[in-house]
Amino acid sequence: MPTHDLMTPRERLAAIKAGRPYDRLRCVPSISNTTARVLGCKVSELRRDGETLARATIATYRRFRYDTVRVFTDLYVQPEAMGAKVRVPLDETAHLDAPAINTVAEIAALTPHNPHTDGPLPALLQATRLVYEALNDEVPVTCAVEGPFTLAALLVGAETISRWMFKEPAAAHRLLEIAYRACSRLAAAIIATGAAPSLTDAMSSSTVISPKHFREFALPYLKRLVGDIRERSGAAPGLHICGKTAPIWEGMVETGASCLSIDNLADLRAAKKLVGDRVCLMGNIPPSEVLLRGAPADVRRAALKCIREAGDNPGGFILASGCSLPTETPFANIDAMMDAAREVGYPVAEGLAKITN
Repeated sequence: MPTHDLMTPRERLAAIKAGRPYDRLRCVPSISNTTARVLGCKVSELRRDGETLARATIATYRRFRYDTVRVFTDLYVQPEAMGAKVRVPLDETAHLDAPAINTVAEIAALTPHNPHTDGPLPALLQATRLVYEALNDEVPVTCAVEGPFTLAALLVGAETISRWMFKEPAAAHRLLEIAYRACSRLAAAIIATGAAPSLTDAMSSSTVISPKHFREFALPYLKRLVGDIRERSGAAPGLHICGKTAPIWEGMVETGASCLSIDNLADLRAAKKLVGDRVCLMGNIPPSEVLLRGAPADVRRAALKCIREAGDNPGGFILASGCSLPTETPFANIDAMMDAAREVGYPVAEGLAKITN
């Protein structure tokens, strides 16, 4: 089994796009605050100090050599920039403490954030620029942007947005319009650094809202945001939605996203059958059950299962974790995930045929 890669991520991606041979499938463990463990700093240092976040992100890529670098800490940097109260423990992931607004009347006073001045966003952009300058020649660099529905839900709280969708839909749409504008502003600022936005829309999941509400309240704003990004950068972003997503796969494709990141609660084979001829699929090793709590052998088995299920997807496949990795994910398990992709190699079918366990 190869112990190192024969191509850089940039070379691999170029070969895949051109239909040329390449050394292995693209592989992306969705690393977030594990970067603090690689650098040896506290998690809280990543949110406010762009240089520290950049150094941690760069060090983590150089440690594991995965195929897309994502600058990301948590889902609360955008809500905080618009007035939400966020609790930031010293060495754990931040979490929401209080929403930015509580009533419909307060929507009128809510404005989109300025990514260059508000909350932790300037540090995020600084980190993205530094990572891009250091790594872009070798690996694609992205920075996470929330979907408008997720940002709206975090600005008022999940219960409130749910109530408004049923009882005050016009108010929900007013809030979503503001959230969309904020997300589009951040995406534009990320593109200006040279990096590419990637979309994460956790609250649009069918685990959280109905497919009907997804179509009414999430999809229209996601489509506009994807369109904005494509117009500004020339490329569509990838889209991750957590939890159960099978009922909205068609809608996710309809956004125009270039790749659908599928949570481990979803079935890769079913996604391949339904939408795999139209879009790249990405997934879906369980981040907690396997990558956090399993052994390297468990990670290898789960990775090979994903490759067997979707490695031949007509629209392309990226081996990935089903969602962001927990902070304490063992390094050996991330290595095992990368090594599984190397073990299979290319062509995928021939590599799998040689593996007997």
